[in-house]
Amino acid sequence: MKILLIEDDTETASHVAGGLREHGHIVDHVAMGPDGLQLAITNGHDVLIIDRMLPGLDGLAIVKAVRSAGLRAPILLLTTMGGIDDRVEGLESGADDYLVKPFALAELLARTNALARRPANNVETTLRVADLEMDLVKRTVTRSARRIVLQPREFELLEYLMRNAGRVVTRTMLLEHIWNFHFDPRTNIVETHISRLRGKVDRDFDAELIRTFRGSGYSLCAPD
Repeated sequence: MKILLIEDDTETASHVAGGLREHGHIVDHVAMGPDGLQLAITNGHDVLIIDRMLPGLDGLAIVKAVRSAGLRAPILLLTTMGGIDDRVEGLESGADDYLVKPFALAELLARTNALARRPANNVETTLRVADLEMDLVKRTVTRSARRIVLQPREFELLEYLMRNAGRVVTRTMLLEHIWNFHFDPRTNIVETHISRLRGKVDRDFDAELIRTFRGSGYSLCAPD
């Protein structure tokens, strides 16, 4: 894929661009908002990755300008602003997805690939696996129309499992993505949170969605 990265933080830009290139993507990188808008409109990229806070022209203004120009390339916003209102504003500006800093490179790669596969006009605001539904904007979860109340960390954990539904995610992946640990803290933090999440998501329902694969990790799967 041909990807445009508009990011003024040197370290973040180097990390993201390097990771994307290692996976075979062509990456154009600029740090200034006006330069990014010019490239976005003229160079025909497959995916745009845009930091929200940029010098010269902020990310939301770029997204709106790109959409006003009629371009439908998928857009992933990067930001330190993770509140519900911030997410709503980002999605309503025309972005297709929203990733809060700090983030794991593996998730950015997965989201970028998912955006490239998605029809351009389909903005993902809801995740569904079987009868489990997550509203990414309202930050609510229901199963069989019954509300499930989750703590913020539990919500993040379930979102990650749902985005990787049907795939086994390892303890290491969860530590890196959810807790930003790039080392093993030698605690049972993952096991504890999975147990709590399973108690809320699976308890009192006929089918279990969260499964443990001993020696491998965990997976959220629709019932067979």
